[in-house]
Amino acid sequence: MSDNNQTAAPSESTATDAAAQAATFANDDRETLVAKLTATHAQLEDSTARARETSARLTEEHERLLRLAAEFENFKKRALKEKDDVRKYGAESLLKDFFPVADNLERALDHAEQHDPKQVIDGVRLVQKMFESAFAKHGITIFSALGQPFDPSLHEAMMQADSDKPAGTVIQEMARGYKLHERLVRPAAVVVARAKEAAAPEASASEAAPLN
Repeated sequence: MSDNNQTAAPSESTATDAAAQAATFANDDRETLVAKLTATHAQLEDSTARARETSARLTEEHERLLRLAAEFENFKKRALKEKDDVRKYGAESLLKDFFPVADNLERALDHAEQHDPKQVIDGVRLVQKMFESAFAKHGITIFSALGQPFDPSLHEAMMQADSDKPAGTVIQEMARGYKLHERLVRPAAVVVARAKEAAAPEASASEAAPLN
């Protein structure tokens, strides 16, 4: 019996030590697990905070883009309206400058029968000068082609006619040309000198005086 008791004693001690070690390992694993869980929780909270910040920035950016889109749409509507107004009323200032010209022309016609023809002519010429001044105020210039070489970029040939002038010279102006600043608005309508036909060659001396 004593021998059996002595043999069992070491076994009980070994089991106790193993249990203690297992408990220690369990405590260590629990602490490690708690630390990992704590770290994971901290990372999760950090990620959540960053996600909230990102979402807030995206929301703010989305609202900014919506405002920009609305402003651009309003700008486009204003631009279209201004363009339409320019198309409709762009000539208003030009017309205002021509009202006095039209009034004076009407007065000249009304009094044409009551005045000397020379006075009527002088009045019409004055109205013509007023026209030219009103044109010039708006960048419109009137040019004459009479006596100049025909230029297809400025002149429109209505016909050709015989003349003592060199061929291709403008000998008559049916309507003057107009420019708006540097742009041609209407070419001058002109008559151009035609090249004269060459005279028939004189008969040879043999044909003029046949031999006897």
